[in-house]
Amino acid sequence: MSFATLGLSPALLRAVRVQGYHAPTAIQTEAIPAILDGHDVLGLAQTGSGKTAAYALPLLQHVYRHRLQSREQGQAGPRLPLVVVVVPTRELAVQVGETFEGLVQILRETGDAPMSLKVTLAFGGVSINPQLMALRGGSDIVVATPGRLLDLLAHRGLSLADVGCLVLDEADRLLDLGFSEEMQRVLEALPEHRQNLFFSATFAKPVEALAQALLQAPVRIEITPEPQRIAAIHQRAIVVDEARRTPLLRQLLTQEGWTRVLVFVATKYATEHVSEKLWKTGVKAAALHGELSQGGRQRVLNALKSGEIQVLVATDVAARGLDIPELPVVLNYDLPRSATDYTHRIGRTGRAGEAGLAVSFISGMLSNGEAHFRLIEKRQGQRVPREQIEGFEASAVASAAASVGGVKGHRKSKKDKLREAAAKLESPAEAASGD
Repeated sequence: MSFATLGLSPALLRAVRVQGYHAPTAIQTEAIPAILDGHDVLGLAQTGSGKTAAYALPLLQHVYRHRLQSREQGQAGPRLPLVVVVVPTRELAVQVGETFEGLVQILRETGDAPMSLKVTLAFGGVSINPQLMALRGGSDIVVATPGRLLDLLAHRGLSLADVGCLVLDEADRLLDLGFSEEMQRVLEALPEHRQNLFFSATFAKPVEALAQALLQAPVRIEITPEPQRIAAIHQRAIVVDEARRTPLLRQLLTQEGWTRVLVFVATKYATEHVSEKLWKTGVKAAALHGELSQGGRQRVLNALKSGEIQVLVATDVAARGLDIPELPVVLNYDLPRSATDYTHRIGRTGRAGEAGLAVSFISGMLSNGEAHFRLIEKRQGQRVPREQIEGFEASAVASAAASVGGVKGHRKSKKDKLREAAAKLESPAEAASGD
């Protein structure tokens, strides 16, 4: 299969070659013709499978043709966006914007573009004023996070009246409870008749039901992970007491010769705490979390990509959308809250045909961490052998109370709480006698 068979224009085919795309991926092969035909699409494919280009290429073709037709017909008026791409994070907004802008620039430089298209990025964490200024001259494609998109509408800096296509990238997260209210307001601001493209790597059943309610006779594209893609990410599970995770991480960095590692932790405090402890022992590390400014996030990402730092300690803000070329290792210092988040985390490595390694620390064989990891294994249909590293063997019995809180499905039952309360009321003598 080649791009030439998918219905793309000669200009875009030349741009594809310049961009270095040799052959379409599975998601691109199925999605591009469906989008060009005007269908709604529900696309499910693993991270790193080429989802962004799968919608960027056909949408650029639509936008160019629409603008050219309007110009030939002498239609004047404000230049309102025709496409809106909504994403959950600033980092993904930047990467999606770079994909669109990279293709537009190639078309401009090769002289294949009948006109210059404008791609506008909008996300929070930075001043809204430059984004309002960027929209004054109009825009063709807007890539935005939900909150900032609503801010632009509230400031009357943007109209969605001409939008013919809505894209939700990482749609499962955008349709989940965390974004549901904002997304409802965004949907209300859009024209009723439009093309809808929802892409993600995973979909929980309730979220998929909601997506189906929003789509009109969608083409469902589900790309099952290729065997070589699964094999490309080698998974390891190391049992270690919580208090010894940081020393073990330091030893692994030296012992395994890891030059670049993305370490996932549960909280903002943990990103700073772990990175500081590593730095004090001579390991160049930095923290990445949701409260960093956009400039701060970009600096630490660039530092990891350039080799200025060896370890980036991050919350799940880094689990989706980030493309860090040649990232050899992802390490779950804290296990993710769900099997879906695990999929997104380990998907940061093993991209573009490269081999990758995903390591998870499990805090004790009898802890909540072990039970939670078994659930992750069950969901992904793969058993990961447990390891213990010499000198860092876990305690024989790990207290569940010592495990990190917040793991779903492992709260104490009412019966357990009553037993604990009764035990506290026992006198020392009664407790000793066993009565």
